[in-house]
Amino acid sequence: MKIEKLAGIDIGSNAIRLLLVNVITEQNNNQKPSFKKSALVRVPIRLGADTFLNGKISEENKIRMIKAMEAFKLLMEVHGVQKYKACATSAMREASNGNEVAKEIFEKTSVKIDIIDGTQEAKIIFGTDLSTVITAKNSYLYVDVGGGSTEITLFSKGKIINSKSFKIGTVRLLDDNKEFKNIWKSIELWVKENTKNLNRISVIGSGGNINKIFKISGRAIGKPLYLSYIKNQLDLLSNLTYEERIMQLDLNPDRADVIIPATKIYLSIMEWSGANKIFVPKIGLADGIVKNLYFEKDVLSPAPTAAGKLS
Repeated sequence: MKIEKLAGIDIGSNAIRLLLVNVITEQNNNQKPSFKKSALVRVPIRLGADTFLNGKISEENKIRMIKAMEAFKLLMEVHGVQKYKACATSAMREASNGNEVAKEIFEKTSVKIDIIDGTQEAKIIFGTDLSTVITAKNSYLYVDVGGGSTEITLFSKGKIINSKSFKIGTVRLLDDNKEFKNIWKSIELWVKENTKNLNRISVIGSGGNINKIFKISGRAIGKPLYLSYIKNQLDLLSNLTYEERIMQLDLNPDRADVIIPATKIYLSIMEWSGANKIFVPKIGLADGIVKNLYFEKDVLSPAPTAAGKLS
């Protein structure tokens, strides 16, 4: 048996995550490798609140990011991580100082950050294992709702048909901007146009908010949530105050506000596509990063040591 320790860092608009994974393979065996999560650390640094309102990452959040990457570096060393990859999404790619911040983080922590575009983000997320929820005869909309963007991938009979990234996300929607009406309309038109000739379509949802909604439902892993449940859940969330969502639903403070716009996005896409159910495999960008690390070994970054040197 061979065990490789890999890590994926997802620098999102609402939070930053470090996922630590053991990849287990049996020598002289043709079976697929097994990806076992060993730890997940989530830090609520809301970069989108900087970028989407002010156009740049603030000095305060830059310092918090440097401290977070230093902590992640130490955790990777303690866990014996051999390789890692860090990807930043919409908040950093739209920040006027995004590249500058990434460079400073590398200089001070040795953690290299790749700022990826929406298409790359969708491909990485889609690269996760969906075999537990899809069937070859059906069509699916894979919807990943982040803090700054929503990635939608349409696939049918096991093949990607179309994919698009939209500049609308949970942190953005906290700001009542009239421009979002045009983006909502563009998403509606894209979904309706790309699904009009498809039957038996379902949605696959990824992201922290839909994972939380699924957890609240109490449904067994692999079982879908239905359109009626998502509607009722949105009504429940909307009728609770921010404080009540934290106390009654056990939501983190940085989840209690963004979960409502996230639910609206999933619900709208279900309605526009005619989907009656949504599957929620517990996967996200960090999972996709680790899968890419393993299967595309030429893009691996050696894990930085505490001394700041690359191993």
